[in-house]
Amino acid sequence: MSSTPPAGAVPQNPDDPNTVMRKIDYLVVYGHSNLLYWWPVWLVSFVLAGVTYFEGNKMAVVPPGTEVAHDKAVAGYDGPRDVLVAPAGQKLEANDEGGRPTIPGMTVSRSNGLGVIFVATLLVVAIASTILLRGLVSLVAVVVMIAVVILFAVLGWWDAILWELGRLDIRMNAAGYLAVAVPLFVVWVLVVCVYDRAHYIVFDQGQIRYVQEVGDNEIAIQSEGAIVEKKRNDVFRHWMLGLGTGDLVIRIGGPTGPTIELENVININSKLGLIQRLVKEKSISIESS
Repeated sequence: MSSTPPAGAVPQNPDDPNTVMRKIDYLVVYGHSNLLYWWPVWLVSFVLAGVTYFEGNKMAVVPPGTEVAHDKAVAGYDGPRDVLVAPAGQKLEANDEGGRPTIPGMTVSRSNGLGVIFVATLLVVAIASTILLRGLVSLVAVVVMIAVVILFAVLGWWDAILWELGRLDIRMNAAGYLAVAVPLFVVWVLVVCVYDRAHYIVFDQGQIRYVQEVGDNEIAIQSEGAIVEKKRNDVFRHWMLGLGTGDLVIRIGGPTGPTIELENVININSKLGLIQRLVKEKSISIESS
């Protein structure tokens, strides 16, 4: 949500040159798609990729049945070494068909904890951005789940837990995290900063102008008698993922009239009062430092 006030400022207090009054004749309010709430996925993916690269552990791709032999003498190397022993008739190929090295292979973490954090983040964001979680109970449940996932990862318990659940192994190599983070980040920026700005409402000189997309017909409605309000929050989605977003509802012609909805408006609380004043007064002045 953003506004573009006209030029011109009148000092509020002559003794304080840093404080002025800005006159606002119109306000532009932008809606956003639910992709707005997916920033934790690309952010966590970047962080996990960095942690994985920092650990520097490698994972080799070996034939089925390969075993680890400990403290073995290896020709050409000093002292006993741990080695990978391929099954009879199988070889540990150092390169794939394209000539790319496979041993040592992918950069991967030794712990399941990073993989569990990634999966939990993906699931929580997917659910929270799709299903409205109304009420305090749902918020507490989600927060507790996130806290448990992170705490178990820090304590290193996920390896033991997943082993007891059937020798499960949840890992992703560093490039895998980046394969999610980079394209998702690029799409997120383009959608939030470019595509979503085609869907907006302008409160302007006694009118409410509603545009669903650039080039589409613009609907102009007289603001007299209109009721502007914010829908009830999904606390987790709007406050924890959206950092202060909300859904804006405009009722034309009173409480029983037709409605216009603009979803996922950023920083809605700071603008709602201005919108309500503009609807009534057509032009307002606000403090600006």
